Amino acid sequence: MLLIATDFRPCRPPRDNRAVDSVSLDGRVLAGVSNTGDGDVGAATVFRYHEDGDAVWAEYAGGAVRRGHLVGTRHGYRLDFRYVHLDTDGATASGHCASRVELLADGRVRLHETWRWESRSGSGHSVVEELDR
Repeated sequence: MLLIATDFRPCRPPRDNRAVDSVSLDGRVLAGVSNTGDGDVGAATVFRYHEDGDAVWAEYAGGAVRRGHLVGTRHGYRLDFRYVHLDTDGATASGHCASRVELLADGRVRLHETWRWESRSGSGHSVVEELDR
């Protein structure tokens, strides 16, 4: 099992790594499906992903998030990134996230995320899923 960070849970590999490894996130638009803990991402939060080689980044906004950015790396089905955003109350927040990419039967992607705030206390798990293509 792979540990992304010392206090994160292990990333469970997908059933078919090869299928997930070949799917690019570039140009995909995802939205929040679920969140635990004190996370700011919700169903109204929309992410626009980009990918170039092992580099992954996204812009996001919606719901409690006025404007956000994430940047990190991808190694197969695993994403490891830092995020920072401005919330609707005018406060900034930042943290670290480890995600597992899942390929859905209809060709869309779902990300299973384990995150931890670095700018305040708190951590949790969330799921974001690609909007209909």
